[in-house]
Amino acid sequence: MMVRFRVNGRDFRLEVRGNERLLDSLRKVGMKSVKEGCSVGDCGSCNIIVNGRLVSSCMMLTVQARESEIATCEGLGSEEKLHPLQKAFVDSSVPQCGYCIPGVLMTAKYFLDNHPKPNAEEVRDVLAGNICRCGAYTKITQAIMAASGQPGPEL
Repeated sequence: MMVRFRVNGRDFRLEVRGNERLLDSLRKVGMKSVKEGCSVGDCGSCNIIVNGRLVSSCMMLTVQARESEIATCEGLGSEEKLHPLQKAFVDSSVPQCGYCIPGVLMTAKYFLDNHPKPNAEEVRDVLAGNICRCGAYTKITQAIMAASGQPGPEL
C-alpha cells in the first residue's frame, strides 16, 4: 500500500507492506539516525517524534504514520548550526560509541519541549526509557540540563 508522511519537513511517498515497521521505512528514506536496538520498544534507540508524541519507531507500523509529521535526529540541526541539545552534548563530551545518542536526543527534545525547566531528577526519570551501553547517563543528564539553562549535576 502507498503511504505518505512528512519527515523533518520533507514529504515522502512510499510503497510499504501492511506489517512494515516505521523504523524500517524511515531507514529506507535515508534516516540513518533511527537505530534498531531491542526491537521491542525498551531501549529508546529508535525514538522519534510523531505528531508531537515521542514514539518507539520499532513498535509503530508505517501505515499508522500515514499523513503524519515525523521528526528524527537528522532534522534537529546542521553541522553549521547545531540544535542547542546537540551543542550541549558536544560541549559535555557525551558521545562515546554514539549508538544511543539520536534516540536520547529525540527523547530530550520531546521532554524539553514539554518541560522547559526540568530538574535533574526529572531528566533522569525520562531517560529511564533510553539504554546507553557506555553508561554516560551523568554526562547525558548534565547536557540536557545545560540545554535547558538549568544547573545540572556536577561530574
